[in-house]
Amino acid sequence: MPEPQLSRPDDGAVAATGAGGGMDLATSEGFTLERGPDGPDGGGPTGRPRSLWSDAWRDLRRDPVFLVSGLVIVFLVVISLWPSLIATGNPLSCDLAKAQEGSRPGHPFGFNGQGCDVYTRTVYGARTSVVVGVCASLGVAVTGSVLGGLAGFFGGSWDAVLSRITDIFFGIPVVLGGLVLLSVVTSSTVWPVIGFMVLLGWPQISRIARGSVITIKQNDFVQAARALGASNTRMMLRHILPNAVAPVIVVATIALGTFIALEATLSYLGVGLKPPTVSWGIDISDASPYIRNSPHMLLWPAGALAVTVLAFIMLGDAVRDALDPKLR
Repeated sequence: MPEPQLSRPDDGAVAATGAGGGMDLATSEGFTLERGPDGPDGGGPTGRPRSLWSDAWRDLRRDPVFLVSGLVIVFLVVISLWPSLIATGNPLSCDLAKAQEGSRPGHPFGFNGQGCDVYTRTVYGARTSVVVGVCASLGVAVTGSVLGGLAGFFGGSWDAVLSRITDIFFGIPVVLGGLVLLSVVTSSTVWPVIGFMVLLGWPQISRIARGSVITIKQNDFVQAARALGASNTRMMLRHILPNAVAPVIVVATIALGTFIALEATLSYLGVGLKPPTVSWGIDISDASPYIRNSPHMLLWPAGALAVTVLAFIMLGDAVRDALDPKLR
């Protein structure tokens, strides 16, 4: 009885193995790997393995929530950098003779209680909100990731001390802490508010980064790198950080909208930003006593704040759905 003949793999169809070597594949198998798991429309470049980031970007480009929120955020960033593109007036130029007047040609949003153009102040207020949200999110993400990552990687006494410090900060109410800490600040710039948000916001990112690092460092590829003599710095930067950063990005993106709302809340209460800084929270606070007689003074800055916060939260939700493999 003749022996069955085994088909030989074609030359050139080689796939990398987990141990760093090579394994021959048949032509059809190699072509499948090159095309990606989704066929010709998989979105991955030819000859390169698909990754979490490439899959996430492919999903985000097809997500209408991401596209709509992204367009709103791009518009906000553009008018924050160049507000004169759509508002030619001066937000600090006021005329008491026009106080609380409604819409008129050239002033579609009317005037506030000081006679300032509400439209111009609403446009310029976007700059403050975007700067506070972005800077606070970056500060929280960097501080929390570094402290939580080190605690999760080294463990021991460092982890125990940081965990207790984190618990202390979690017990401080954010608004109450802002009322206490910012009430003694006389500066009218955004930096004291940003510093306060970083001070009370890093524990959440730290706990997420710690858990992510603890999970990643138990994987086989990290243990293999350790066995091959890789230094702690190389393992953190080369193997652990790229795989542990996704949850941090998701939480920081969602928190960006929260920080914008928190800045407006503190400014409304009188302990956040102070005049002459242009802020939606300040305008909402000034317009509150006149809500019955001149509702336009409150509705426009409040509406801009609501749209901005909603856009960043929707963006964070879309990024979370794209980066979480469990939701695929």
